[in-house]
Amino acid sequence: MILEETTDIDASPEEIYGFFEAMEANYERWHPDHIAFRWLDGGGLEEGAEACFEERIAGKLQNKTVRFTEIVPDRYIEFRPTSRLVGLLMPHISFTIDPGRDGCTLTQRIKVRTGPIGARLNRREFDAVRTHMTEEGQNLKTILETGRVNPPAGTSLPR
Repeated sequence: MILEETTDIDASPEEIYGFFEAMEANYERWHPDHIAFRWLDGGGLEEGAEACFEERIAGKLQNKTVRFTEIVPDRYIEFRPTSRLVGLLMPHISFTIDPGRDGCTLTQRIKVRTGPIGARLNRREFDAVRTHMTEEGQNLKTILETGRVNPPAGTSLPR
């Protein structure tokens, strides 16, 4: 199963990629449920670099450490959990930046390994992740198009 969210953003590929390059400065303002982000190893957005982040999804605290596995500047970012167990269930997360006439389309994808029964049993969690991804896309759009920062926890930026 792939959880996917697509957002059209009136910004250049370089501006969108630059947001991700400065993730330590941008993470908390990106979404009110983002708590912390820091680079552990490597010099930022490069293959092999590791980072950890904390966020709340559906009220549950998530702590993840990831390794960046594929980077194409201004076009594509992919990372994988460093935990083997988490990696079995969620093998990778990616951001694709597709330039267009009036800005770019940003597509977030999370690959999840689950069958129909698991998808049904975990529907609330997957719905919460989808909602979080949509809010991230809309918040990034607002930040890059208007310069506004994120609203207080529990609210989202206007669409």
